[in-house]
Amino acid sequence: MPSGGARPPRAYAHGPGDRTLGAVHLTRLALTDFRSYAELSLELGPGVTMFSGPNGEGKTNLVEAIGYLATLGSHRVATDAPLVRRGADRAVLRAAVTGSQGSTLVEIELNPGRANRVRLNRAPRPRPRDILGALRTVLFAPEDLALVKGDPGERRRFLDELLVATAPRYAGLRADYERVLKQRTALLKSAGSKGHLRGPARESMTATLDAWDAQLARAGAPLLAGRIRLVAALRPHVMAAYEAVSGDPAGASGMYYRSSALNSSEFDDVPMVETAGLETALLKALAGVRASELDRGVCLVGPHRDELELSIGGLPSRGYASHGESWSLALALRLASFALLREGREDPVLILDDVFAELDTGRRERLAALVAGAEQVLVTAAVPADVPDVLAGVRFTVRAGVVASAG
Repeated sequence: MPSGGARPPRAYAHGPGDRTLGAVHLTRLALTDFRSYAELSLELGPGVTMFSGPNGEGKTNLVEAIGYLATLGSHRVATDAPLVRRGADRAVLRAAVTGSQGSTLVEIELNPGRANRVRLNRAPRPRPRDILGALRTVLFAPEDLALVKGDPGERRRFLDELLVATAPRYAGLRADYERVLKQRTALLKSAGSKGHLRGPARESMTATLDAWDAQLARAGAPLLAGRIRLVAALRPHVMAAYEAVSGDPAGASGMYYRSSALNSSEFDDVPMVETAGLETALLKALAGVRASELDRGVCLVGPHRDELELSIGGLPSRGYASHGESWSLALALRLASFALLREGREDPVLILDDVFAELDTGRRERLAALVAGAEQVLVTAAVPADVPDVLAGVRFTVRAGVVASAG
């Protein structure tokens, strides 16, 4: 940590004496033809590192690359094509990570329109998701406001990404579910267009739908169970983090998982949920909506239709929360993610991308105090003065895609 950077108490999680923190941090980031960077090799250390410079010069591109190495996705775009520098046919991202188990080298080759390739410690891996877990990050960004104000899909994505960060096997479970969902939806559309079928043809279509119902329930149950358990574990951290960052002990936050297949009262406060029981419940719910599904040609039941409901002071945050309350809740979700990921394990890398410009002075100071004690904190800011002094550390300037030490 920089001089004077004593670890402050974490009001939303654990105090500094609760356990020995792991020493995981990103030691080097290398980029080739990623966004605005034709070539970049950057050495990093533990503690706080700030990247400052005018907007549009490449600061967010840096943290986007780090986030991609950790999650195989961008927090800004849904596809890989915009990540490759104009005129190049591929991009290469490399990260060296040091932790209690030694050093790890993660490499990703982005090939838009073709399969991406990955290597772990220079050894090729058959699937990109095989590198998940080698680098863990928690990213704060202006886009996080959509977690509170946006559509349910934003919150489902938040839960699923956090699930994968806690246990990388969920990446495979999520992929399996999405594959089955896509195929079942195609069948529903086909069956709906043939609603005049009678006799053996109708029986055959019904039997086929029954088989896909079974596959969807089987693939969806473990994902649903994981989400329910995650929300139960995350809820106390979110409530504590909201109070800590908002400074308002009276404005209690809440979060609940609402399943399209179940009544929330069936599992709301149960931390452990049996997958077999959820599979049965999904099958029952699918049978109950089949006629509607055939009419509409869409799948109406399953994790893809569920919602993470957020509230402040007992009212739904979407539509009722003020701008400041929405920001506090969005930050609380990320702080809670960090608190959950670090329980019994090494700290994830904490990234704050142009967040302080969005906050008032009180929230800036409280957020900075809460995160300053992380093993590694990466901050971007157009105006360095926006970042509280408690996050003083190593500084770089970023201009026209060139990263230089600020001394």
